[in-house]
Amino acid sequence: MPHRTSRRTLLTATAAVTAAAATGALTPPAVASAHSTNASTDRRLRRIIAGMSLEEKVGQLFVMRVYGHSATDPDQADVDANLKEIGVRTAAELISTYHVGGIIYFTWAHNTRDPHQIADLSNGLQRAALAERHRVPLLVSTDQEHGIVCRVGEPATLLPGAMALGAGGSRSDTRRAAWIAGTELAALGINQNYAPDADVNVNPANPVIGVRSFGSDPDAVADLVAAQVKGYQGAGIASTAKHFPGHGDTNTDSHTGLPVINHTRAQWEELDAPPFRAAIRARIDSIMTAHIVVPALDPSEDPATLSRPILTGILREELGYDGVVVTDSLGMEGVRTKYGDDRVPVLALLAGVDQLLNPPNLSVAWNAVLEAVRSGEISEERIEESILRILRLKSGLGLFRDPFVSHRGVERTVGSRTHRAAADRIAERTTTLLADPGSLLPLSRRTHRNLLVVGADPASPSGTTGPPTGTLAHAFGELGFSARALSTGTAPNQAKIDEAVAAAEGKDAVVVATYNVTASSSQRTLVTALVATGVPVVTVAIRNPYDVAHLTGTGVAASLAAYSWTDVELRAAARVIAGRAEPEGTLPVPVQRADDPTQVLYPVGHGLSY
Repeated sequence: MPHRTSRRTLLTATAAVTAAAATGALTPPAVASAHSTNASTDRRLRRIIAGMSLEEKVGQLFVMRVYGHSATDPDQADVDANLKEIGVRTAAELISTYHVGGIIYFTWAHNTRDPHQIADLSNGLQRAALAERHRVPLLVSTDQEHGIVCRVGEPATLLPGAMALGAGGSRSDTRRAAWIAGTELAALGINQNYAPDADVNVNPANPVIGVRSFGSDPDAVADLVAAQVKGYQGAGIASTAKHFPGHGDTNTDSHTGLPVINHTRAQWEELDAPPFRAAIRARIDSIMTAHIVVPALDPSEDPATLSRPILTGILREELGYDGVVVTDSLGMEGVRTKYGDDRVPVLALLAGVDQLLNPPNLSVAWNAVLEAVRSGEISEERIEESILRILRLKSGLGLFRDPFVSHRGVERTVGSRTHRAAADRIAERTTTLLADPGSLLPLSRRTHRNLLVVGADPASPSGTTGPPTGTLAHAFGELGFSARALSTGTAPNQAKIDEAVAAAEGKDAVVVATYNVTASSSQRTLVTALVATGVPVVTVAIRNPYDVAHLTGTGVAASLAAYSWTDVELRAAARVIAGRAEPEGTLPVPVQRADDPTQVLYPVGHGLSY
């Protein structure tokens, strides 16, 4: 069990009971698996498949991006982007041309401007799909992990990400967060979420997973993955565990390269497999592949997305999974380094994949699969197996009955006061106080009223309304403090450091938002310079919690981990610093010493209380 080091007093049992009672109204319902079906449904679905042309069958395998806020009337810039990348003008034309089985939403593709627009887009896409002769509805998907990966922003409810929930350590909070997120996605017409992340982050240098993981303990991650599966699917959408067979121990980003994970088979069973086994036990609807090489699982050194020994041999046959398998984006370099874009989708299907996600060139990929079936390289029976799984999923989600959503449902559900209040309570229980050697915290308005908030301003996910410094300063202002914000960036130069030092004069405390600090980072120089002013300095790690290792010895008065720079987590951190909430989170990953990574500075389960 995670432990907590109590600095002053422990939370009382009465407070814990009160907090549990306060959130009980949002307990999600029991979960069912959308890919489960009965014989009569299967017969109906097989009749639909039998009536499809080969082109229609191949189209059902693809999930594709498309630019625009509307299915039929996008802005001219989005029309131009669609013509350039896909060869069609609109989403409706994409569906009629390629018969795709799914669409994925991205913020950068202008799919997610606001809730009512998203609902209208989803309805427009479904109308276009139902205009096809077999009237097969679409799977509409997105990556709404929350935390640092968030496609639908405010006014939707934003929730703590995976590692923050790992710090909270509560299965009920984790399930509730997924249920809230899933309920709101369903109201927007998004019926497949590419979450939760089931990777076990055992490598602090992991550039692509990090706080997207629940933590470094396989059993703890497995528990929370299962909780999120039940939350999402209890809300009526498909959940997707990713990235099989496990992306947690790499220092290469599969978006830009091909990671190699050198775990032995025994290490894979111990470290990587448990969360996926738990997801399958929880009846997960879909599992996403990883563009990683694991030689112990497949000596051919093909990426897992293209590996039959991994996807069919292990996932299908050993783990017994018969739900939908979806690739990670086929536009990522990790899957393109060994084979051309025409071979990747063919090899993925031969490996055991069902859905082909976001190929860089849809025409090339679609025609390659079509030709592979016509030539006999892939049998038509093989792709019909995948289409049946996909249609089972669509049927289980109720999409054949009614794929449409309403504006009334958006108003009633998305960003509701109840959901937002629950998100704030959950976030408070994730904030982790790592160090407070002089018992500075909580800050009092009597002695530390005037604050300076400085620090990093990373590119904002959809869960933010502005730079983290501004969000923190505003949150402190709402708590009765006087707070000035000064963004110094992730790599402050000397001029910015001097400006921050000058701004600290006369302040009662400085709060510094840090972002992935390293030994040579100028963020460390900034913190050191601010400590030298004599004003107490509080640091808040707004991404990976490892920053504290590089700030030890600088004289920082207190250090916290917020695990993300989204508004909900920054507001919670401000409330904790101000004493309006207890710092209940504990580390879900170990923090090693910066000067000797073989030694642990703070173990899993470390966290201070007031």
